[in-house]
Amino acid sequence: VLAAGVGPAAAAAGTATALTVAAVRGAPYDLAVSAGIGGGFAPHAPLGSVVVADAVVAADLGAETPDGFAAVTDLGFGTVAHRPPPALVTAVATAIGPAGATGTAGATGAISAVRGTVLTVSTVTGSAERAAALLRRHPDAVAEAMEGFGVAEAAAAQSVPILEVRAVSNAVGPRDRAAWRIGEALDALAEAFTRAAPVLATAAPDLAPAPDPAAPDPDLDLDLEGSQQ
Repeated sequence: VLAAGVGPAAAAAGTATALTVAAVRGAPYDLAVSAGIGGGFAPHAPLGSVVVADAVVAADLGAETPDGFAAVTDLGFGTVAHRPPPALVTAVATAIGPAGATGTAGATGAISAVRGTVLTVSTVTGSAERAAALLRRHPDAVAEAMEGFGVAEAAAAQSVPILEVRAVSNAVGPRDRAAWRIGEALDALAEAFTRAAPVLATAAPDLAPAPDPAAPDPDLDLDLEGSQQ
C-alpha cells in the first residue's frame, strides 16, 4: 500500500516510482489499484456505497474556450480516459455487493456496489452548478475523486492495468462538511476490499509480493506489499 498524496500529480509520481522500483527489482506489479474515498453523484452513488470504476476520466484536463470547456482530446492531443479490465470490474463489484443494497459495512452488512465512470479532478466540486456541468459533459459519471487518473497514467506508461475503487463519503455538489461521512466510508472501503481480496488475488497473484529482505534499499523507503492506492 502506498499513500501517494493528494491530487493527480502526486498520485502519478508516487505510482510511477513504485512501479519502476518493483520492475527494477524483478517483481513487477500485475495491477495498480487506486483506492480511497470520494464524492458521489446523486442518486447514482449514495453515501456509504462503493464505486468500482469502469472508466477513469480526467474531468478538468483541457482548456476553457468561449464555447465552454474543451478536453485535451478535443484540442488534438493527449488522453482523458483509461478503462480498467471489464471482467475485473464486474468481478470486483459483484464480490463487494449488489447495486442498491443498504446497510452497514459490517461483515454481514450490505454494501451497495456501483459501477460507472469516476472523474478525476484537481479541484473538488463545491457547487450545484459545477456538479451539473460535470454531468452534462460526463453523463455516465457516478463519482469524483482526485487521484485515479494520475495512477492510471503512470500505470499505462508501463502497461500495467488499473482499477479504481471509491467509497462515497459525501455528495458531489454544495460543500457541506457536516454531512460528510468519512468514517463510515472508510469502514465500507475496508470491508469492500476484504470481500474483493479473493478476486484480486486470482486476477493478479503477484499483487502483494513479499518483500525481499536480502535486497533492502534505504534510499527507496516504499511499502510495496499491497495494491497501489
